[in-house]
Amino acid sequence: MDLTRRYRRPLAALTAAVCTALLASACTGTNAAGGDDESASGKDVTITFWHGWSQDNEVKAINDNVAAFEKAHPNIHVKVVGNIADDKSDQALRAGGPDAPDVVSSFTTDNVGKFCSSHVWTDLGPLLKKDGIDPAKTFPAAMLKYSQFEGNQCSLPLLGDAYGLYWNKKMFADAGYTQPPKTFSELAEMAAKLTVPDGDSYKQLGFMPNYHGYETSIAHYLGQYGSTYFGADGKSNVATDPTVAAGLTWQKSLVDKLGGFEKLEKYRTTFGDEFSAKNPFTAGQVAMSLDGEWRTASLAEDKPDFEWATAPFPVPDDQAATYGRGYQTGTIIGIASGSKKRTAAWEFVKFLTTDTDAVVSFANAIHNVPSTLAALDSPKLDADPNFRTFIDIAKNPNSSTTPASVNGGAYQVSLQNLSFEVEAGRKSDLKAGLAATAKEIDDAVNQAK
Repeated sequence: MDLTRRYRRPLAALTAAVCTALLASACTGTNAAGGDDESASGKDVTITFWHGWSQDNEVKAINDNVAAFEKAHPNIHVKVVGNIADDKSDQALRAGGPDAPDVVSSFTTDNVGKFCSSHVWTDLGPLLKKDGIDPAKTFPAAMLKYSQFEGNQCSLPLLGDAYGLYWNKKMFADAGYTQPPKTFSELAEMAAKLTVPDGDSYKQLGFMPNYHGYETSIAHYLGQYGSTYFGADGKSNVATDPTVAAGLTWQKSLVDKLGGFEKLEKYRTTFGDEFSAKNPFTAGQVAMSLDGEWRTASLAEDKPDFEWATAPFPVPDDQAATYGRGYQTGTIIGIASGSKKRTAAWEFVKFLTTDTDAVVSFANAIHNVPSTLAALDSPKLDADPNFRTFIDIAKNPNSSTTPASVNGGAYQVSLQNLSFEVEAGRKSDLKAGLAATAKEIDDAVNQAK
């Protein structure tokens, strides 16, 4: 089974795509309440749905839900087009016309700010209100946050990802541990004890903290702090929010504790592909790993020669009461603002995102976290104890995400670039570095506006 995460692109590549995409002057569509709607009459209508899924199990799962929708709505037919990248759908939506899709899904939540601010996707708020759907009572808080921008609910969550800790129970037992760490200080202590040096490398590493490691980005770490990135005035607060400096400082101290940046980087180059049986956790190269819920399925298939378990990722010591939280992201879906079939398009989007059986069956099929509160509690959900860790993270009110921005994920790239300099020891004045990064973020946001 190929469990490649479709939206696990490097931020630099993501931003390059984002920055070439949506020009507000080219995206003039109408809102959900305006324009002609060919589907409002109740006659037969065909809508076009573009999505990015390409693996056999994913395509079958989405097609099964489409079939269930068409059975419940016999006058609405869905033309499905898969394996569509964001840049292609962006171009089609800007161009408009009869070949443009009516409904679009995206794996890139960082683009929500662009979709909403340029009005290329319809604001679904009025449609939710008309049908009596309270988003806050329907979707987990973090998922709802990454699907909206400045009050515009131009997308809805369609399954999600939650991040937690994977730990090797054999390695833990050999080191005298029976439980995973809950705080950052416990993580550092246990990672050091679980590390077995081998000259200028390692026979075994407790945890790979480097930012170029798999999933160990600064954004995922800061999710454990609840960092907000922007203040109430819309300006970057990375230089004034103490959690950002604390996160960068903690990671650097862990890098130093485990042997230093150069030694860790050398070991990292021995890792196999992240989405294969040669993943460093699966291969027994590391005792602990920060990863998403999809890893449970790949580990079950790869069958490593050790017992493993999952837990929430540790939290800062001064936020020990928030243990159980985690970083979240996922897939989003929206309606093209230029669609003349918005009534039918909304019925389809509403079904995919709020029908409990539809959400659960899709989550079961592709091993993602359900994106409604009802689906998270459904008895039909396939959730063994290891997968349930991520269900609980998704339900945790302290879980967080990276907020939408008018220029996509550019602010994350700016902070990530600083994080690379800090961990490598090339940026010693953290205060000055954060101040410069905040200015860079604000300048880029202002230019995008």
